[in-house]
Amino acid sequence: MADIFQEVDEEVRREQLKKLWQRYGNLIVAACVLVVVGVGAWRGYEWWQAKQAAKSGAAFETAVTLAEAGKHQEAEAAFAKLAADGSAGYRQLAQLREAAEFAPTNRKAAIKAYDQIAADKSAGQVIQDLAAVRAGLLLVDTASYSEMRQRLEPLTAPDRTFRHSARELLALSAWKADDMTAARRWADMIMSDPQSPPGTRSRAEVLTELIAASGKG
Repeated sequence: MADIFQEVDEEVRREQLKKLWQRYGNLIVAACVLVVVGVGAWRGYEWWQAKQAAKSGAAFETAVTLAEAGKHQEAEAAFAKLAADGSAGYRQLAQLREAAEFAPTNRKAAIKAYDQIAADKSAGQVIQDLAAVRAGLLLVDTASYSEMRQRLEPLTAPDRTFRHSARELLALSAWKADDMTAARRWADMIMSDPQSPPGTRSRAEVLTELIAASGKG
């Protein structure tokens, strides 16, 4: 008797499944196809990204080789092309190297290039700060202390990667501007920071001695 009820239950389940398949079968097939297509498209995109990154890496190495060989115009062109067309990470590296290639012969162009990178939020704060410091390095002999402070003071916060370089540039700029109070303040900040690099700390100590010798600080 139990076998009869079991057979009836199985027949009912089969009938229910048949009705469900007739009603929703096309949707189920379509969903399965979408999943397969989606996975395939994602794999294809990952492959394309890897291929583009490899291509950009090779182009970056070629541009660096040109720069090291003293072929600066060709290197500038190669870095500019990579900055425009390369994959995301290499675009940023290429922009920095392109600016560096400008520096020996066209300081204004280099500063402009660094400023553009520093203003580009998509580059990320570390890259932006690095570009700002490099621009400051090119400007420290000619820009006013107020301009240097406007450019670099935000970078001196304890959580910023290039705070040590920014503080040193501001100390030097203040000293050149004969603002010994400001120069001492930046030098003291360098020396009181336990994470200041030894070289930066040594230069700050020398600057402190020069300020003391001037009798103005």
